[in-house]
Amino acid sequence: MMTSLAADPALQVSSLSVSFLEEDGSLEVLDNLTFSIERNAFVCLVGPSGGGKSTLLRTLAGLIKPAGGKILFPLHHGTTPQTGLVFQQPNLMPWRRLTENIALPLELAGYPREEIARRTADMIRLVGLQGFERSYPHELSGGMAQRVAIARSLVQDPDILLLDEPFGQLDEMNRERMGDELLRIWGQKRKTVLMVTHSIPEAVYLADRVLVLTQRPARIGLDVEVPLPRPRQPELRYTMEFLQIARRLHEHLAQSQPE
Repeated sequence: MMTSLAADPALQVSSLSVSFLEEDGSLEVLDNLTFSIERNAFVCLVGPSGGGKSTLLRTLAGLIKPAGGKILFPLHHGTTPQTGLVFQQPNLMPWRRLTENIALPLELAGYPREEIARRTADMIRLVGLQGFERSYPHELSGGMAQRVAIARSLVQDPDILLLDEPFGQLDEMNRERMGDELLRIWGQKRKTVLMVTHSIPEAVYLADRVLVLTQRPARIGLDVEVPLPRPRQPELRYTMEFLQIARRLHEHLAQSQPE
């Protein structure tokens, strides 16, 4: 499956392979995966459960060493850019207040106290959590906790934001609200985003482009541009163009499932 080449790529993945050693042999997860992502683009990644989507994000973040292939960041001339990674669970420190959770990456990186305070306050305003600065994680709703996780990932001003099913634990209405919040944040920060989701409508609503992984060992099975106007409005979900794109993705995934 050929994928479209980005004219101004922030990320280029070439022949990427990842495998894990198990007791009964090697488990191939990603096989010769090749694609590129345009700078400042919002790209969603969908595919079958267990197909390697999370493994891909962790490999891009440097948490997993690939068995082969290349991951290139052309805008950084061979150096590794700062990446932000948001998991399905917020993974907040329960003993730290909201402000302290967001500030944690800056503290670990040794930023001056004044810089930490300024950046953290900026992030709290960005994600709309003013008034909750002293709240502990157990005092926050699921959506609020995930906004804290997004703020924590953005506080070091990463070049690329990797989102691993960040709204998977939310109900449908809150998931849609958080999608709108994410688009608002992305519109202000304009980062390059690669987001894993199991929801086809969510992928179509959020993304400029949707990549579909095949069954494991995963390759790109489909690469679909989403030419819907921005800013995205909720009523867009009911337009014929939206439904046609969602149907194409759904049919491709259904056909790729094993018998």
